[in-house]
Amino acid sequence: MLIWLVELASSFQIFNLFRYITFRTGAALFTSALIVFLFGPRMIASLRIRQGKGQPIRADGPQTHFKKAGTPTMGGLMILTGIVGGSLLWADLSNIYVVATLLVTLGFGAIGFYDDYLKVTKQTEKGFSGKARLGIEFLIAGIAVYFMMRVSIANAPNGSVLGTSVTFPFFKNVLLNLGVFFVVFGGFVIVAAGNAVNLTDGLDGLAIVPVMIAAASFGIIAYLAGNAVFADYLQINFVPGTGELAVILGAVIGAGLGFLWFNAPPAAIFMGDTGSLALGGLIGSVAVATKHEIVMAIIGGLFVMETLSVIIQVGFFKLTGRRVFLMAPIHHHFEKLGWTESQVVIRFWIIAVGLAMLGLSTLKLR
Repeated sequence: MLIWLVELASSFQIFNLFRYITFRTGAALFTSALIVFLFGPRMIASLRIRQGKGQPIRADGPQTHFKKAGTPTMGGLMILTGIVGGSLLWADLSNIYVVATLLVTLGFGAIGFYDDYLKVTKQTEKGFSGKARLGIEFLIAGIAVYFMMRVSIANAPNGSVLGTSVTFPFFKNVLLNLGVFFVVFGGFVIVAAGNAVNLTDGLDGLAIVPVMIAAASFGIIAYLAGNAVFADYLQINFVPGTGELAVILGAVIGAGLGFLWFNAPPAAIFMGDTGSLALGGLIGSVAVATKHEIVMAIIGGLFVMETLSVIIQVGFFKLTGRRVFLMAPIHHHFEKLGWTESQVVIRFWIIAVGLAMLGLSTLKLR
């Protein structure tokens, strides 16, 4: 919104700052963090009163979790308020990538909110119907991918191929053109990312820090992929317009920092599906827009690991009647082994940092 102040640069040179994505990214980070800090306490108090018993605790979960009973959920509302506020103020709202990413974020957030609402009001772990939830997620993601694909086709310097293609890390010019089926592929990436973050959100601070790490990594990728000079130097695909996504990712980091202030152990509020689905969908959308879908599996490898642990556990149990892990997702397995919650969380953060560095290295290793 404030990008229009650039028009005043001819009279007041200071407004030239609004031309720069780096400045607006930093401003979005600060703004979103401030919004969460200012409104977080009121929101927590309101949710605690409205929810009563708070988020239901799994009966088969680690014993240490029962002391968290009564903690309110839907903390994702705080995060979304910060992200939307920071993005509306500092991002270029005429940019299709920005609009599509915010569409996914708010759409997935709404699905998560309804899921949280059902769990809290019925005091059950079962919320929104799985099939219906996935169907709506795919619809939202598919619409966003379609518009991102169309603008990529229109603006791509190498013609329409890039907009419908999957790129591969470590290779300069290898493209797999999926044609119209890229909408399906892109939709799957976004939905998978949303649900992977959702599965990871099980301990205080466990999901939000890896999300911020992924946001910082993709902020760098978006800025570089959207800059013709840097993209040419690194020999990555130039995707005009995606640099603006760095502003939204800056807002994610700021909102995440604000939320972590309240979510640090012992958590005053849980993120809930409202936040985890929205944040995962946002990261997935940026990966699709910047043509770094496969790199996302590296940077977000922690989320992949959590998801695979659930798939393996369920599949193996159906085949043999036995379990591979003491409990899935895998962070609960380590809790069952005797790791403290802080040990699990901090060690998983370390893994997330390492995977992010590995993912970013693909930008130069061509």
